[in-house]
Amino acid sequence: MPIKNSKIHTSVKIFKKNLVNIYGAKIGAKTKIGPFVEIQSNSEIGKNCKISSHSFICSGVKIEDNVFIGHNVTFINDRNPKSTNNKGELKKNDDWILEKTFIEEGVSIGSGSVIMCGIKIGRDATVGAGSLVLRSIPSKKIFFNKRNKNLK
Repeated sequence: MPIKNSKIHTSVKIFKKNLVNIYGAKIGAKTKIGPFVEIQSNSEIGKNCKISSHSFICSGVKIEDNVFIGHNVTFINDRNPKSTNNKGELKKNDDWILEKTFIEEGVSIGSGSVIMCGIKIGRDATVGAGSLVLRSIPSKKIFFNKRNKNLK
């Protein structure tokens, strides 16, 4: 389990430690992390969260307390991904714009969801399984995909 430059509370439970990658992240007390999860630098996860297996939490994601992340949830932090810059060289850290994502307290995100960068999912909101979230979701709302139009 590569854990580099991270601040992980001693009560955090990481399942299958050799199958988890955590780099430069901050993780709060009593959070549980499943296998095949990657948590990148400059991301924060609060206390009492559950991060299910096969999920990807990239740089710039802040997850507050008591949040559930289902299996195979993917966060995105680059709205215009490219491998090379305008000079045709492989991109470096300063060749792209990191857009932050905020997940407020008590949110539940269903398995297989993809969360676009630069948005906020409000307190106690629910994202249905398999959703593609392209815009912010207000607190206490339920979001599910039905041709990407429904917000109830």
